[in-house]
Amino acid sequence: MFGHFCGISKQLWCLFAVAGLIVGCQTAATMLPTVTPRATAQRPVLELPPPLTDGAMSLETALQKRRSIRAYTDEVVALQDIAQLFWSAQGITRSWGGRTAPSAGALYPLELYAATANGVYHYLPGQHQAKLWLAKDIRQSLWAAGLRQEALKQAPVVFIVTAVYGRTSAKYGDRSERYVKLEAGHAAQNLLLQAVTLGLGAVPIGAFDDEGISAALALPSDEQPLYLISVGHPAE
Repeated sequence: MFGHFCGISKQLWCLFAVAGLIVGCQTAATMLPTVTPRATAQRPVLELPPPLTDGAMSLETALQKRRSIRAYTDEVVALQDIAQLFWSAQGITRSWGGRTAPSAGALYPLELYAATANGVYHYLPGQHQAKLWLAKDIRQSLWAAGLRQEALKQAPVVFIVTAVYGRTSAKYGDRSERYVKLEAGHAAQNLLLQAVTLGLGAVPIGAFDDEGISAALALPSDEQPLYLISVGHPAE
């Protein structure tokens, strides 16, 4: 399914994974190199499974079932589910680029990442792809910067919502911070409800050390973390 990712810049990548889903190639390479964010266009890009738009669970049922779930099993979250969660928060739904979550002035200041055991992946809404951001597991660092909350330690996947305020402030000035944070709430709620429909548990986390999260994720200076969302199979 993902064999075409085994050849990049004349090198064969041996491991390319999301949430424990590993694609192996028989080559001399054994590990993805650590990647400096935005330093190269050669970082591996994963073509995500297409989003589903006709799920079996109604919105009303998802609303009724949604709870903050903080304890998870060791089961990994499937690639299809990670792709669906990415799309639910920031997926493209209109030919002109409109997304699942409303955005003031359609300026879309949010960025979305998923931290897994096998690396951090950055969602590319326009192509419905996930680009490797960091080839290492940063969940322990997220847990430490997230005030050692157990949900961050247990979750097989932690989604991180960040914002580039400059995209919005150029038009809305002093009101931009309000608009961006409202937008982050819209996107997070979409992801939380989608998790319910997939039989997953999730909890949004806003209590964390901003600088610690930024350092763990190696964010550019113009990008700020707003939300952590732990996701996994409920331990119930």
